[in-house]
Amino acid sequence: MKTLLTVLILAITSSTAFSQGILKKVQSAASSNVSTSSLPSLGNIGSVKDAIMAKLTPSLGLTATQKPAVSTDITDYLKSKAGIMPLANTDKTAYTSKSTSLISGLSGKLKTALTAAQYAKFLGLKPSAPSAGNVLSSLFF
Repeated sequence: MKTLLTVLILAITSSTAFSQGILKKVQSAASSNVSTSSLPSLGNIGSVKDAIMAKLTPSLGLTATQKPAVSTDITDYLKSKAGIMPLANTDKTAYTSKSTSLISGLSGKLKTALTAAQYAKFLGLKPSAPSAGNVLSSLFF
């Protein structure tokens, strides 16, 4: 009976330790996949916004009424994002958390400014990985 209890306790303990090891690896991979070198520079928010709008307007078929709202939402997002960019290299966990919150806020605003079909197209424009060469990376990573 003691042997069975000991084996059961060891199995539970090792399973928990293994699961936590996996969780730490996933968290580390998630927080280390973004650095400022893999994202477009936000040094000039106006030009980044203009480049993003140049891609989004034809891709989403933005109307004259939608353009100012989307432009304002993107500008506000980029300003906030510029404020947290230093964290991408110094505190990746904080960067990931704040970035996720900003992206969620932008998504909520865009859902009201865009039609459902346009929003679906917007999500389809997400690059597979952050890229300094793709200005839309600034919106998703």
